[in-house]
Amino acid sequence: MRKLLAILLLTVFIQNCCYAGFFKKGNNSVIDSSKGYVGTLPDLTQEYSSGEGAVSTPIFDKIQDFHSENKIKPTLKDDPVFVNIILKKDKTSPYVNDIQEFIEMFEQISDSIESEEDVQLFASRVYYLNINTDSFSEKYAGKPESNYSSYKEIINVSNMAKNIAELRRNAEKYKKYLAYTDVGSEYSPNSINTKLFDLKLSIEKVIVTLKNTE
Repeated sequence: MRKLLAILLLTVFIQNCCYAGFFKKGNNSVIDSSKGYVGTLPDLTQEYSSGEGAVSTPIFDKIQDFHSENKIKPTLKDDPVFVNIILKKDKTSPYVNDIQEFIEMFEQISDSIESEEDVQLFASRVYYLNINTDSFSEKYAGKPESNYSSYKEIINVSNMAKNIAELRRNAEKYKKYLAYTDVGSEYSPNSINTKLFDLKLSIEKVIVTLKNTE
């Protein structure tokens, strides 16, 4: 029995020696659970290049070449053709601009006569014309523009429209009391219609004058 026990112990000892020798020859690293990994680490610098980025190359060799006059195309504002035609300055005088505003006022009164608007609507259009004419007259009174035919026609036609508007209001007010005698004949429908027709012709004439004034 003792002999058999000695043989078993010898066999275990030999196996442990062989197992230790195998790991010693096949692997230089030893794992010790109390100390972590102990061994030789690979040299990573031999397999990977440095992390320095590539240097970018500028599009222009020299900054001054980019800002050179030979490299930049001129803008349209530097082109005299563009300035003279597209951006042509308004050479219209203030006086011409002012008289152009009367065209629409005169056209509205002409349409009022054509459509036979009632007295109140006609009078309101004439009133608006008169207040603008007063401001226009004050602005150019005593100045060279006051000698222009356009200036005189605006004043004359405006006064003509004012008188007819007043005549129509009085006709509406007194028509119940006036017999169409010699005294009241100026308030008769025929008389008023004749005056309105004359006003319309004068308005058409002044509109042509204003449109042709430059």
